[in-house]
Amino acid sequence: MNHLDKLEAQSVYILREAYREFKNLCMLWSIGKDSTVLLWLARKAFFGHVPIPLVHIDTHYKIPEMITYRDRVALEWNLNMIYGENRAALDGRQTFPDGNTDRLVCCRHLKSEALKRTLSGEWPRYRMDHELKRYVPDDKREPFTGVIVGVRADEEGSRSKERYFSPRDSANSWDVGDQPPEFWNQFKTDFAPGTHVRIHPLLDWTELNIWEYIEREQIPIVSLYFNQGDGTRYRSLGCAPCTNPIESPSRTVREIIEELESGLLTNVAERSGRAQDKEDGGLETLRRDGYM
Repeated sequence: MNHLDKLEAQSVYILREAYREFKNLCMLWSIGKDSTVLLWLARKAFFGHVPIPLVHIDTHYKIPEMITYRDRVALEWNLNMIYGENRAALDGRQTFPDGNTDRLVCCRHLKSEALKRTLSGEWPRYRMDHELKRYVPDDKREPFTGVIVGVRADEEGSRSKERYFSPRDSANSWDVGDQPPEFWNQFKTDFAPGTHVRIHPLLDWTELNIWEYIEREQIPIVSLYFNQGDGTRYRSLGCAPCTNPIESPSRTVREIIEELESGLLTNVAERSGRAQDKEDGGLETLRRDGYM
């Protein structure tokens, strides 16, 4: 087995363990490269069918190509696609683009709070109706207690503190200092009632591994990751007002791999284009409070 085979086998094992151990399970799909690789692995783990709902938190400020890609793939792959939103914050204009909050508060409203309330079933959800080819209210609002997430340890500092099976309390808050040990592929999956669990099958993958796997498997990825002729591309995807592309000539997956292997991006953080990450302790603060 080569290194990609080993990573794939480990991730498939984690996905199957999660499906076996947790009754009310979903998978977050941010539309980015990592969560799309995770979705591809889930299709492999369950022989072409994804038996759990895909959940996307729609801030309504995502780059338009992301939403177009999401809905096209959901229909083509017959996914049980659900999205949630913080309608009150949007209607009340309590967002950074409206000029009424800073970036971190906006993220708390549109991402952290929307995620927690969507997972708990407290707020409305919307599911893709494959016959109508549009979203309709989702009548099933049973809480999700296990959530699969495409987090990688090398992507950002707070994510290096995660475990494959990472417990949160009933409010989705994360106690970084109280994580179960995981040695020799022995994972704790038996948690106290009320515990919310995040599952991270990509934890040991690197950015380079992700692109190598995309190339090997020919996984369709949103075009924003590629230079369209203006000398820039997105390296990490988020909300349009707070996400900037990087300078890069890469137009293909192979060119991105070569760019990473060359070391040209060694001193450029993967999420350097994400403005909220530049706030002091911003991302870890958000993640402790329930953010992805």
